[in-house]
Amino acid sequence: MDTGSSRGTDNTSNTDLTPKRKIPSMCQHQRPCPTADSADREAALLVAHHPEQGWSLLCNGVLLFEDTGELLPDGRIIAPHRPPALDVMTAA
Repeated sequence: MDTGSSRGTDNTSNTDLTPKRKIPSMCQHQRPCPTADSADREAALLVAHHPEQGWSLLCNGVLLFEDTGELLPDGRIIAPHRPPALDVMTAA
């Protein structure tokens, strides 16, 4: 009786055979919206707008929050960048 297994151990190197796919752009506009990596990414058109929840989804995949913070499609976080508050003077 043969005590060896027919399943033998695979000693070949473990390489990644999964093809790397580029994520297609959500933007289908004739003049493409700025990419999520560009400095003017906030100029992309709105895809979804939920002011009651405080966020909007832009055409380039950026989540824009009402406090001006952003979540990029690759998971990077952009801290809120509000302009400094102006002191309002009232008449006495």
